[in-house]
Amino acid sequence: MIRLWGVRISLHPFFVIVMLASLATGHFIELITLFAIVFIHECGHAAAAALLGCRVLSIQMLPFGGVAVIEDGGRLTAGREIVIALAGPLQNILMIGITLLLQYANLGDPVFLAYIIQGNLLIALFNLLPVLPLDGGKIVQALVSLVAPYYTTLMWTYRISILCSTGVILFAISKWINGDYGLPLNILLIGLFLFYSNITDYRNVPYRFIRFLMNREGAFAHHAATGSLAQPIISFPAKPLDTILRLLKREKYHMVYVMNRQGRIMAVLPEQRIIGSYFKQNTDKL
Repeated sequence: MIRLWGVRISLHPFFVIVMLASLATGHFIELITLFAIVFIHECGHAAAAALLGCRVLSIQMLPFGGVAVIEDGGRLTAGREIVIALAGPLQNILMIGITLLLQYANLGDPVFLAYIIQGNLLIALFNLLPVLPLDGGKIVQALVSLVAPYYTTLMWTYRISILCSTGVILFAISKWINGDYGLPLNILLIGLFLFYSNITDYRNVPYRFIRFLMNREGAFAHHAATGSLAQPIISFPAKPLDTILRLLKREKYHMVYVMNRQGRIMAVLPEQRIIGSYFKQNTDKL
């Protein structure tokens, strides 16, 4: 484990095994080049997050890519999340531009420079696919969260990503059955990686939603500062608190209108009152 500018850099054990295997197969230069490209890609995410006031905990190098682990502390709006997601592919575009300049100036090995361009294109385009946990999936999730309730956004974007990951796995298996033993192995491994990541994140949706609720004070502060209109939520006295909270939108402030069966308003409650009651209710159960 290495620390760089206070950020922990870690290597997945299987990633180390792949690197060692590349020595035996004579592909070490190609693999270390891809490692450098992926690392710079992740550094782009980390730098953008740090500039936007988020704390970067670590950069993890995985067998099929990397991930920058970010602690947002309630500051990660949809717009900032999109900027952070795009910062990775932007590094690939910059590296392609620099490599093209080197080619134009006849500096360096043309074959190696072409490999760098291809590697950056592959990593940028792959990461922009609209499937979680890739950058494209994060961008789609952030955009959907602007119009749909946050809990619904989390649940359905992960469900769709799990379905897409399953489709990749089935596609690779079908190709394998038909006698294509080359590329499908790589596609199968990528599909399995995406499937595992999405299943893990899907199970963590309740914890991510709780963290979202704990950071809702920022929505109230923004609402108070800008004087924006509160979004109404219609509820009934017997409606469970968690059902009401699942209707909250990411960057909106809500007022909950409690109505009786005759359609008359019984009470108007700010969302933080509902959130406070929800946490108190669950604390009392413990």
